[in-house]
Amino acid sequence: MNKLWLTSLILLISLSLIMAGCCNSGQSSTSASGKKVIRIYQGKVEIADALAKLKVEYEKEHPDVELQIQSVGGGTDYAASLKAKFAAGDIPDIFTNGGDEELNLWQEYLEDLSDQPWVKNIVDGAADQISKDGKIYGQPNGLEGYGFIYNKDIFKKVGITEVPTTIDELRAACEKLQAAGYTPFSNGFQEWWVLGNHNVTIPFAHQSDPTQFVEDLDNGTAQIPGNEKFNEWLNLLDLMVKYGNANPLTTDYNTQVTLFANGKAAMMQQGNWTQVQIDGIKPNMNIGLMPMPINNNKEENDRLFVRVPNNWVIYNQSPVKQEAKDFLNWLVTSDTGKRYITDEFKFVPAFKNIPTTDKQLGPIGADIVRYNDAGKILPWIFPKFPMGLSKDYASTMQQYLVGELSKEDMLQQMQEQWVNLQLR
Repeated sequence: MNKLWLTSLILLISLSLIMAGCCNSGQSSTSASGKKVIRIYQGKVEIADALAKLKVEYEKEHPDVELQIQSVGGGTDYAASLKAKFAAGDIPDIFTNGGDEELNLWQEYLEDLSDQPWVKNIVDGAADQISKDGKIYGQPNGLEGYGFIYNKDIFKKVGITEVPTTIDELRAACEKLQAAGYTPFSNGFQEWWVLGNHNVTIPFAHQSDPTQFVEDLDNGTAQIPGNEKFNEWLNLLDLMVKYGNANPLTTDYNTQVTLFANGKAAMMQQGNWTQVQIDGIKPNMNIGLMPMPINNNKEENDRLFVRVPNNWVIYNQSPVKQEAKDFLNWLVTSDTGKRYITDEFKFVPAFKNIPTTDKQLGPIGADIVRYNDAGKILPWIFPKFPMGLSKDYASTMQQYLVGELSKEDMLQQMQEQWVNLQLR
């Protein structure tokens, strides 16, 4: 963790709160009509429309409450924008937190939710990333998973009868697809998080003990250059570029998903958060989610990356703290709230009291449930990175992809970036 940076940010936020009188910087907690106002700030733009509909239904059931929901993301850095809001004293009542290092960063401002009625229904392990010292500071949004989303109809058409689970099988599949006139991969490498979060997690997650490897990097006893899993990972990254769309570094998220949904590409590195957008472009696509193999070990590769990526948290000085708690409780216990989580958000619920069907979740979510239930999962490691490292890694990877860095230089630079952020 970047200790100096963290200390400076906390000091800046603290001073801003003092100046704002420890309230929402002039933002009233009561509307002109006398309703209690809950201000919600969240970073999943793909559920923005569904949240707008949920707002209408919640306010019908709770006529004394008004939800003010702001969604940012896509090309906007949610974490940076949240810091800016806090620094300005413009503080939401409910916002999202990724846990692990983000929990460490914001814990001082988060309400302890350990006593909430929904806690007993959390799926085992689903609150680990938002828990500390025996306390739970957030409500898990849902399980998310990623890998390669693939078009089953295209696979069948070109004669790919089994999902590739080794790097050689994946290469052979790409050759078949390309020979049939299809672009194998739609790569959206303009987005820093596609590379610096999800893709770079691969070699970390494939370590024999990922958590220990991170700790060893911290204490200087592990090295990225020369590590077998990082070398294998680069074989996969090279394969994605070789068999991918033109100009991947200028292809954004929306373009990446659109290329895939329109049948121009057979695969893309993404997760179940894309289901809503895919459905909006081409409903009822025959798709699935498959692993991202880096070597020829089937057992090692036949896994998806699964985790709770976001958690609803409550600002502990919010003037509508109780109303915010009531909203989160309603979200995971009421029939309306549970329906939105599964049918509208397409989230894989992190709660035992929310049953699901494949139809509700969509085919991507259904595959995540299948792999998760079988224990065939790999962890997301980037939430454990020092703050700011993911963007640095994305930039380094982009330099490699345009030929400015060799493989050896890229891995060395990644090592130095880890060390430098630890020392700052």
